[in-house]
Amino acid sequence: MNERTIYLAGGCFWGCQKYFDLIPGVLETEVGYANGPTANPSYQQVKAHAGHAETVRVRYDADALPLEKLLEAYFKVIDPVSVNRQGEDEGIQYRTGIYRVDEADAPVIDRCLAALAKHYDRPLAVENLPLSNFYSAEEYHQKYLEKNPGGYCHIKF
Repeated sequence: MNERTIYLAGGCFWGCQKYFDLIPGVLETEVGYANGPTANPSYQQVKAHAGHAETVRVRYDADALPLEKLLEAYFKVIDPVSVNRQGEDEGIQYRTGIYRVDEADAPVIDRCLAALAKHYDRPLAVENLPLSNFYSAEEYHQKYLEKNPGGYCHIKF
């Protein structure tokens, strides 16, 4: 097994987590707040536009699910040209982003984003950055749609 980790922000993390959990090769997910200016923010702070992105930590087996395939799946559930908005959710916390922890992933991410950009006449709004921080969201957010099957989600399953 070739265990890897990537952090993906795609709007509300409830639906993104459920979506990634359904992809064969994904080993584990956790929702949290990434690349913001403060340590250990609460959901209330993030919701008040503290600057963090609602993000899913995705641990996956790169032998079964290469990063390119994982990113292809990610691109299917985001609007990559929408700035700070996915579905009905609007605000800086709902921005899209790919946050890497391994610099070896950078060329793969760059290639995937360049290929995606060819399908749009506007610039992509997907951040492509190293992960600077990630703070686990409160327990009630973890696997939220499993606990609340009728909960709101911008992703159609």
